[in-house]
Amino acid sequence: MPLPRARVTAVLVTALLALGAGPLSGEPSLTPPSAVLPRLVSEGHAPAAAMLSASPTASQFQAAGPGIARADRFRAGSITKTFIATVVLQLAAEGRLSLADPVDRHLPGLVSGEAGRRVTLRALLTHTSGLPDYTDSSSRPSPTARSTAREAVRRALAHPPGPVGRYAYSNTNYVLLGLVIERVTDHPYAAEAHRRIISPLRLTGTSFPGARTALPSPHGQAYDATGRDVTALDPRTADAAGELISTLDDLNRFYAALLSGRLLPAAQLRQLLDTGPANGPYGMGIYPRTLSCGTTVWGHNGHITGSYVRTATTRDGRRTVTFRVNTDAVPHQTLGALEPALLEAEFCPRRHTR
Repeated sequence: MPLPRARVTAVLVTALLALGAGPLSGEPSLTPPSAVLPRLVSEGHAPAAAMLSASPTASQFQAAGPGIARADRFRAGSITKTFIATVVLQLAAEGRLSLADPVDRHLPGLVSGEAGRRVTLRALLTHTSGLPDYTDSSSRPSPTARSTAREAVRRALAHPPGPVGRYAYSNTNYVLLGLVIERVTDHPYAAEAHRRIISPLRLTGTSFPGARTALPSPHGQAYDATGRDVTALDPRTADAAGELISTLDDLNRFYAALLSGRLLPAAQLRQLLDTGPANGPYGMGIYPRTLSCGTTVWGHNGHITGSYVRTATTRDGRRTVTFRVNTDAVPHQTLGALEPALLEAEFCPRRHTR
C-alpha cells in the first residue's frame, strides 16, 4: 500500500497513517540499523534522525545529524490514535460503553441521518466508518481560516459518507472518539489518557498540549519542506487524531506495556489487535507489519507538521523500536524504502552459524 500524500498547511495539521508495502521477501537483513538510520539524512534530506531500540535488559540510542537528542520532546502525530483506542477499550472493559454502540448513542445528532445510527464505535476504531476525513482538501477550511479539528469535523460531516465496513483511513474517526470519551467520562480525553496511561506508566515526557503552541523542554527544532522552523504550532487542529507530544523512551515504554497486557484485559487486547473488521491492514489504533523473517511487529506512525515518527513492537512487547526525523518532508518513496529496511535490520538480523 503506498504512502499517502501528506497535507501540510500553516492552518491544518495533518496526522496521517503511512502503511508500508506488504510483507517483504528474501533473507533476513545483514544491514545493522546503524547503517540505515543515516540514510534518512543522506537520502531523505532530513536535518536529523534518531532511533531508540529497547528490550527488557537493554536499550540503544542512535542519532544522525545535528540537534537531535534522546530526551527530546517531539510531536508524535497519529501515534495519538493508539492512546485514544486504549482508553476506549478500557472503558469498554469497565462496561461504560460497548464497541457496538452507534455514534448517535453518545453524540446524538453530530453524525446526521442513517450514518449516525449505523456507524459504531468499532467502525470508528478500525477506520471502517466511511466518514470523510476532515483533513481532505474537499473537507478542510480555507487557508485563511483558523479552526479547530472539531469545527473542521463538523464541516467534513456535511459531505456524504462512504460505505460502512470498508477500510478507509480517516482522522475524523478519532476526533469523534475523543468526543465519546469526554461524553462517557465527563472529562477531556487528554485527562483520561493521563490518568489511565501516562501517569501509571510514568511517561514523564508525554503530554497533550491543548492550546499550547510551544514544545516542552528539552526539545530540538522541527522543519518543513522549505527548511522553515515549524517547532511552534497550534495542536488543536490535530485534536484526538494527532495532538500527542512524547519522547523516544516514552513511546517504547507505552507500546511495550500495551502489547504485554499491562493496559488492557486479554479480551480487549485481542480486540485491539483484531484486523478482521478492516480486512487486514489495521486493528484498533494500531497496525501490523510482517517482516521477511516471519516476525510480525505492531505499532503506528505519526506524520505531522515538522515530524515523522514510527514505533514497532513485537507481539509480546519485549522488543520495541522508535525512530523519528525532525521534518515532515522526507519524500514518500524514500521513506517507503527506508522504514521497512530499518525494521528489517532491527527485528530480522541474520544469525550466522558454523
